[in-house]
Amino acid sequence: MFKKAGLSALSALFSVSLASAAGFDLNSASLDLKERLSNIQAPAAQAPGKGAFDWLRPAKAPKEWTIMVFINGKNNLEPYALKDMNEMELAGSTDKINIVTETGRIDGYDDSEGDWKGTRRYLITKDADTEKLSSKMVQDLGKTDMGDYKSVAAFGLWAKKNYPAKKYMLIVWNHGSGWEKGLRRGVDKGISYDDETDNHITTPQLGLALKGMGGVDVYGSDACLMQMPEVDYELKDSAAYIVGSEETEPGDGYTYNTFLAPVAARPEMTPAELAKTAVDAYSDHYNQQGTGSTQSFIKTAALPGFVAKVNAWVDAVMAAGLKAEVASARTAAMSYAISENKDLVHLVNLVAGKTQDAAVKAKSADLVSYIVKELVQHNRYNNQPDNGGGDYDDWDYKASRWGGKDYSESHGIAVYLPGSAPAAAYGELAWASASKWDEFITWSVAK
Repeated sequence: MFKKAGLSALSALFSVSLASAAGFDLNSASLDLKERLSNIQAPAAQAPGKGAFDWLRPAKAPKEWTIMVFINGKNNLEPYALKDMNEMELAGSTDKINIVTETGRIDGYDDSEGDWKGTRRYLITKDADTEKLSSKMVQDLGKTDMGDYKSVAAFGLWAKKNYPAKKYMLIVWNHGSGWEKGLRRGVDKGISYDDETDNHITTPQLGLALKGMGGVDVYGSDACLMQMPEVDYELKDSAAYIVGSEETEPGDGYTYNTFLAPVAARPEMTPAELAKTAVDAYSDHYNQQGTGSTQSFIKTAALPGFVAKVNAWVDAVMAAGLKAEVASARTAAMSYAISENKDLVHLVNLVAGKTQDAAVKAKSADLVSYIVKELVQHNRYNNQPDNGGGDYDDWDYKASRWGGKDYSESHGIAVYLPGSAPAAAYGELAWASASKWDEFITWSVAK
């Protein structure tokens, strides 16, 4: 009884205080207290953890979008991390969208912004100064392992709790190499590679990160070489759309100002429209720069049908015994900085063009049609002009800045097709379990 009476008294006192603060005359017989109190607007929201009486405030009304960017600058990309945050500020959070980051830094690469180190969370606010950040830090996490998938999941849960929205996008910002984690010349291994902890997020762990945060409407890899079924299939149950690149990304990565400004101007856009906006902003930027690039987005609801089409194609090719044709296509197909990554549409078309087998031709046409009409929702590429550097070297990303390359056979989805049996880790992928692609690789290279 005492606790209940105490809470009742507190409730009455709080109501009187609110009414007095609003200028109400409690002695007026004409006052509908309940109606007037219901019209009081909640005070401006404070940064998470700032107020002692947060429990008394109404829950924040969800905005249209919360865009979460996990910026692992704990490596040689650190200067680009701060540059991209300044780009984000050109758009800034609004009354309809939240832009939040978890940003990490270490010694050795950049000393701007007071040369702070560790990991911080920011709510990005609008600012026209592209040289200095004005957004306020809302949480200092100290040193964290940004190569741990659980850090991504924790960031997503925190952002959803403190900045609720109707729709969510997560971007993981760092180096990337598709499913493969081996170190290549010009390609840093992993996604979200943390030089301080020497850890990185594996492809299956990226799927666990999205699952752990409850999924998103759109996922984007601001990282190299990530648009392939080996990656996408891990995320299929935790993202409706996936934005990524078949090729390496230039150091600038996403152009956040030209991506976010249209979202701020039309926050009601659907997840598919936002994904398309991200692809177009990226491709437009590198087109203006004269830099080669690829970018696309896929619909994950189409992935089960895609697996069925791939398996049917694999069965037809293997039944026809087209090892020589596959080997020739593997050599000629559009490839990227990791040369075993092949554009799947180009590869399939090359195999079909080298045979008269009716089943292979039919399954090839069926698979290609499904990819371009159902799976890949939007695809853009820019050819790399030859700036005097000679032929492009697939093994050296830096050569792409100097030697020319024609990306016209990039159709939005790459696939791993090495000239030897895949590493054991390949068999651990959800894609390998669902599809026959690992069996196809092994068959294609068997003597």
